[in-house]
Amino acid sequence: MSGNMIITIGRQFGSGGHEIGRRLAKELGYDLYDKELLKMQAERSGIAEKVLESYDESPTNSLLYSIVMDVYPSMNYVGNSLNQQIFQAQYDTIYSLRDKGRCVIIGRSADYILRDCPNLVSVFICADLEQRAERVAEFEKITVARAKDMVLKADKKRANFYNFQTENRWGMAESYDLCVNSTALGYDGSVELIKEFVEMKRLNLSNIK
Repeated sequence: MSGNMIITIGRQFGSGGHEIGRRLAKELGYDLYDKELLKMQAERSGIAEKVLESYDESPTNSLLYSIVMDVYPSMNYVGNSLNQQIFQAQYDTIYSLRDKGRCVIIGRSADYILRDCPNLVSVFICADLEQRAERVAEFEKITVARAKDMVLKADKKRANFYNFQTENRWGMAESYDLCVNSTALGYDGSVELIKEFVEMKRLNLSNIK
């Protein structure tokens, strides 16, 4: 079931996107890539993982943006700045998975980087703000008010990162194949819906071929 597909998951902070991705990968027998990508980037670039963590899903400067927009996907530019090296390593690492298939990739604009892959299914996970704040408050052992502030700031950071790196808009339905509200479906229901969608797309691709 679900063949050699690649599933990317964008997510609001506190929506359970990582957990849904983890369960989805386990049920499908797929590899899961989230923080694992940092280790792969470190090996590819020679940049320490701790440095990569500090840049993870953070927007970079406008000079880098202009360079990237002119060069990718040709990938011939070799930059000197740390920002350029980090972006290059991230792009190369995710792009190297395009022929691998059978994997779930969390965040990092992977849906856009792999947008030309016919076997890609891009998913965005959202949830009600109050539920997300309560979930973060419980996990972090902080007040709901403080958690809500954390959630909003994290969402803004992710949106800035995605909007900066891509021509799409973070969290907007037209940027993804499927948007799922985990408040409405829960984790298990979200996983089942995504599995059904992935299988339908796989069958559709098979019919086209």
